[in-house]
Amino acid sequence: MKRTPLAAALFAIALGGTTVVAFADDVPAPQNVPYSAGALKINVDATDLAHRVFRVQETIPVAAAGRLTLLYPQWIPGNHSPTGPIDKFAGLTVKANGKVLPWTRDEYNVYAFNVDVPQGASEVEVDFQFLSPQDTRQGRVVMTPEMLNLQWNTVSVYPAGYYARQIQAEPSVKLPAGWQFGSALEVASQDGGSVHFKPIDYDDLVDSPIYAGKYFKRLDLDPGASTPVHLNIVADDPKYLEVTPDQLKIHRQLVQQMYKLYGAHHYDHYDFLLSLSDKMSGNGLEHHRSSENGTPPAYFTEWGKGWAMRDLLSHEFNHSWDGKYRRGADLATPNFNVTMGDSLLWVYEGQTQFWGQVVAARSGLWSDKQYLEMIAAVASVYDKGRPGLASWRNVQDTTNDPTIALRRPLPYRNYQGSEDYYSAGEMIWLDVDGKLRELTGGKKTIDDFAKVFFGVNPGAWDVDPYTFDDVVKTLNGISPYDWASYLRTRLDGHGPLTGGLASHGWKLVYNDKPSDAVKAMEMFRHMTDLSYSLGVSIGKEGAINDVLWDGPAFNAGLSPGMTIVAVNGRSYDSDAIKDAVTAAAKDSSQPIELLVKNFDEYKTVRIDYHGGLKYPHLERDSSKPDTLSQLIKAK
Repeated sequence: MKRTPLAAALFAIALGGTTVVAFADDVPAPQNVPYSAGALKINVDATDLAHRVFRVQETIPVAAAGRLTLLYPQWIPGNHSPTGPIDKFAGLTVKANGKVLPWTRDEYNVYAFNVDVPQGASEVEVDFQFLSPQDTRQGRVVMTPEMLNLQWNTVSVYPAGYYARQIQAEPSVKLPAGWQFGSALEVASQDGGSVHFKPIDYDDLVDSPIYAGKYFKRLDLDPGASTPVHLNIVADDPKYLEVTPDQLKIHRQLVQQMYKLYGAHHYDHYDFLLSLSDKMSGNGLEHHRSSENGTPPAYFTEWGKGWAMRDLLSHEFNHSWDGKYRRGADLATPNFNVTMGDSLLWVYEGQTQFWGQVVAARSGLWSDKQYLEMIAAVASVYDKGRPGLASWRNVQDTTNDPTIALRRPLPYRNYQGSEDYYSAGEMIWLDVDGKLRELTGGKKTIDDFAKVFFGVNPGAWDVDPYTFDDVVKTLNGISPYDWASYLRTRLDGHGPLTGGLASHGWKLVYNDKPSDAVKAMEMFRHMTDLSYSLGVSIGKEGAINDVLWDGPAFNAGLSPGMTIVAVNGRSYDSDAIKDAVTAAAKDSSQPIELLVKNFDEYKTVRIDYHGGLKYPHLERDSSKPDTLSQLIKAK
């Protein structure tokens, strides 16, 4: 989106007798011309583990004297939002010809810094620190005694007025002694912990983070291939780096299943970056030639327990095609300080959520049973678990959530909605697959859409933007239909999104037995999920996480933030409240009695619910063929 530069502009609009004053910053708009002064030299010292501080020295060539505006990246790809951590940017000093230059922050743009370059200066030297979070209350922890995650948008500034891809950079990093690293960046030279990388444009530099650590392992996921793919692992302890041959085989199958799906790839090499840690925060962030993935440390060593999150790598890998190469046109911005538009995230994230889980099953990261249980859990949310989407909100509007909520906790997530374009988008694309099969007598499926839409131009790794009309045109090319109305009804409407299950020969049902998927998610999130019975999810020590809007618990007076102290006169625990729900189903005369704490007050809440425990499952509809099992079958 092009923005006209206005020098300290302000204008007034008279509206109904009220004067509304609006301001515009004077940051130069990006132009698609080379930054001809030379390459940015970005040197990062990442050795201060005790303070968790990244120290930056950057040299920025300049072509002429006068005003120079430096930008700290604001709109971060993959976050889809203005989340550049400017609050952790500190110590800015700018010099030219050995003298300190005064700088001023733009009055209306806190990410922009203005300096006046003196006559005779050919470059400016910029020093600052990135003060990474000390604990999770301040954001993602990215540096620990054993590992670090260096994201270049946090440790660099760049000149305004240019497309990011038109600015060249020469990055380097100093790592703690003995540490190894993984990155999509290519090494030019290395002297101990000091690593100099080959020149790269600034757009791709920000797209090329580093994971480094004391305990490191690199696995080849496509041996002998002309386009290498590696899994780079850092861990809290070397014991977590043990990978069995079967586990390695599954991750190699992930690569091959993705290739069979798309028929092309859009990188010259690819590096999964995986942290196994209880110290460095978990993560899932896509890049064109790499991905950041963070899980608890026992990802490999307790393989059976953490299966519910094993679609992380398949999800982020899929983004190389969907999101990085093919990208919604309003997300394909010229630099990191131009406002992004998120209107097509139901494709970018929704179809990636769909394929991330399908390919998890195709590759063996999940079993068929695990996939079916997980899709039942997802479908239940869009059957009974999002009353807000059934009443006042729609899926399309949730694409605004990265900017509205910035992933902060919400008071009533089920009623407000929260980035539902992910899983609601998954259900829409499952529905699309069913419709394609119906229209073509099973001859065409969503795999055909994937190849035509994402599997184009093998080897290219620029950006190929698309619009809603492009999505519709591609679907019509596979099978003519009123796809625009079909999609808009689901994106803009308020009905349940479970039609894709029925079209694939399955029904969503509820009974009193939690599936393995529900158990796995309860374990991972440390919670008890009674969303479809009492209408409440409960965290550690009875803390209420969410209360279903207009559900039994809500109508009885429970709310998030309260703590359940006792159930029917006995101390709270997960089994106690489940037993109470089961008992109430057998005796309709007695409500479930909870003693709850609300701030410093205690009160008794009685919930007149007698429907028993309810958990989602899939059940076959024998009147229709089972095309869901066909969908997840390995290719």
